[in-house]
Order: sequence, then C-alpha cells, then structure tokens
Amino acid sequence: MSAPRLRGVLSPVLTPFDADLSPSVPRFVRHCRWLLDQGVGLSVFGTNSEANSLTVQEKRGLLDALLDDGVSPDRLMPGTGTCAPGDTIELTRHAVAAGCAGVLMLPPFFYKGVSDEGLFRSFARVIDAVADERLRIYLYHIPPVSQVGISLALIERLLKAYPRVVAGIKDSSGDWNNTAALLREFQPQGFDVFAGTETVLLPTLRGGGAGCITATGNVNPAAIVDLYAHWTEADADDKQQALNATRAAFQKLPMIAAMKATIARQTGDAGWATVRPPLVEIEAAQRTMLAADLDACGFRMPDASALAA
Repeated sequence: MSAPRLRGVLSPVLTPFDADLSPSVPRFVRHCRWLLDQGVGLSVFGTNSEANSLTVQEKRGLLDALLDDGVSPDRLMPGTGTCAPGDTIELTRHAVAAGCAGVLMLPPFFYKGVSDEGLFRSFARVIDAVADERLRIYLYHIPPVSQVGISLALIERLLKAYPRVVAGIKDSSGDWNNTAALLREFQPQGFDVFAGTETVLLPTLRGGGAGCITATGNVNPAAIVDLYAHWTEADADDKQQALNATRAAFQKLPMIAAMKATIARQTGDAGWATVRPPLVEIEAAQRTMLAADLDACGFRMPDASALAA
C-alpha cells in the first residue's frame, strides 16, 4: 500500500551542524518538527540541506532519527539522488522501506553533456534494483546547479516505462516556460509538478500544479503555506508579492548561510549559523544588512523559540 501523494509546500530541510561539523541531530529533529507544525512537508537531503556534503551513513542516521521521534513517513520526500548508482539505490531502498511517501532524485550530475539515453538507463537501474511497488520518484531538475537537465522527452519515456513509479518533478530550472510545459504536458496525466521556488507558486497552482518545494520554506513557512491554502482568494497576488519580497532579501546573499544566520538570530542559538565546507558563514555586515531587509518586509519566524537548544 503506497502512501498518499504529496502535495502542498515542502522544504529542503536545512541540516544544522555542531562545532565539529557533525550533523546536530537534536537541532535537526526540532527543526523538522517545527516545519511540520507550520504545515510544511519535509524534503530532507535537498540542495539547501547541504546534502552533497553528507555521507550516505549520515543521511540514513538523520532519517532514522526523524522516524524514531515519531515523524510520519507520509510527510517525507528525502533526496536520494547521488553520482554513484549504488549510493542512490541504498538511500532509495532505505526510504521506501521506511514508508516515505516519495523520494526526490537528482540525476547523476558529475559528468556533463550526457545523453537522455544515459540518464534513462541511470533512473531505470535504480527503479529496477529497488523493485518495490511503493517507490514513488520525484525527479529533481536543477540545471543551473547540476548542469544536467531532465528533458521533456526523457520524462515522457520514463512515464511510459514506469508509469506508477515516476510520480512528479521539482522544477528548479528558473525557466517559467519549462514549468508551464511540464504543467501542460504531464500534470493532466497525474505527474505532479512542484515549483522549485515559492516565487512562482501562484502561477503553478493556477496551472494545476501540486505546490512547491522551496528553500525559504525553512524560514518563512507559514506565509508560503497561507498562499497555498488560499490561492483562489482575491488577495492571492498580494500574498505572492509579499513572498517574493522576502525571498529577494535572502537571495542577495548565499542562501544556505543566510537562512542559517536568520535562524540563529531568531532563536538566539548561534550554533545554527554553522555550515559545512566548502560553504562559509556570511559576515557580520551581511548579517546586519539581511536583518534590516527582513525587518523591512515584516518578516518573522512564528514560534521560533521551539527551535532553540
């Protein structure tokens, strides 16, 4: 029996680190619990999770910590795509065995200029190896970062070969024309299209999309969920503009470090600002600028005290 299909707002959950740069499990669990309380699903091990700086063992341990704490797997879409097929298979099997509603899967991204044939074989190898009818894959299209895209033709081929398994996509292309094409060509077939940012949440929903999987869900969850819940109302465009202003404040700086600095400021827990190399923390002047920009937007993190150590 498969979990209910995921919809709504999900966040690629930030991974907090201790001073020795090991994952801070208590902070991670508290943050995930806080996100769930705000109505946000958990796409752990995404780009903003610093996932590609985490080992397979660390990812498994963090996922298990959530499950051991009683987090329902039907709110989970862990990222399982890696460059090594064996690692992708291991992480995907673990997520499916845990009952996760889906997995978010990058294509193997180290080699550039690869063909659709090579990418099809890669996804097919994982699906065939996992061989579990509960598996639901959400493709992760983020060519500005990975430099390896997922074409419409590849999606069509995957849907024909694995119509139940290939469940949807996170489109982080930054190209609305691509998102619109996905909505037009595949959403009517039950292939769920998630925007990769809340800045296009409203047009995505108006096009029949499933929601968004967005970095700033980590820090601005309630406002994003509010638009998702009330997107048909008269003030939806105003809510979208407010979300865009907050997002723009974060995008002036390296996003991961900026969000972590904001959580550190809002909670009083300085340890939240830690990132794992090769990333570095934002500087004091940048923190001051970010705080001023966010204050100008009227930004606040509701119940941020729940995240404090």
